Amino acid sequence: MEQIIVEATARDLRGKNAARRMRVSGQVPAVLYGGKEKAETLAVNTKQLTAILKSESGHNTIFKVKLGASEQPAMVKDWQVDPVRGGLLHVDLVRVAMDVRIKVKVPVHTFGEPQGVKLQGGVFEMVTREVEIECLPSEIPGEFRVDVTELMIGKQLRAGDITLDPEKMKLVTDPQRVLAHVVALRIEEEKPAEVVAGAEAAPPAEPEVIKKGKKEVEEGEEGEEAAAPAEKSEKKKS
Repeated sequence: MEQIIVEATARDLRGKNAARRMRVSGQVPAVLYGGKEKAETLAVNTKQLTAILKSESGHNTIFKVKLGASEQPAMVKDWQVDPVRGGLLHVDLVRVAMDVRIKVKVPVHTFGEPQGVKLQGGVFEMVTREVEIECLPSEIPGEFRVDVTELMIGKQLRAGDITLDPEKMKLVTDPQRVLAHVVALRIEEEKPAEVVAGAEAAPPAEPEVIKKGKKEVEEGEEGEEAAAPAEKSEKKKS
């Protein structure tokens, strides 16, 4: 395995202006800590760190920080990226003892077409994309690849299903943690087209209001006027 070297220099100046000048010169502020030695503030090569983070093993890559005449095994613990330009702003590096087990998170990649998708029309969903393990730095895998061909609807791929060499590594993640599953496609119940069309065509119901028509009022008034002369004539006759 090719040994990766990251060049570093001691960093004395701090502050935004010093960090800005450092980035312009092709370096990024960093802190190296861990082990029995004290923490050190450094300026490390930006291109070398970027290449490590974009590599297949990513932040789990073990490399050596070259500071003067010394070379210390280390790995990236955390990093900050400019949200606009995407460049590195700061990096945390942790010293690594090659003979001491460490806990790392390893990505999980699946392959194959699940039977629950192919035969049952289900949907494959990835729930958790990494698991945490404990192992020696030299035994850190780049990834775990899992075949999901036999996955049916209602079945899950769990962390405990990943094949590990018990002599080299230990699973830290809960074995029952769901990594992926196949679920049934949910289809909302729709009303028949005829019912929907009828509902749209029909005007909204309005409360029925009974009004006295003008014709009825006129007829009633005319009847009262006709009855009045008749009563007067009867009185004269009497």
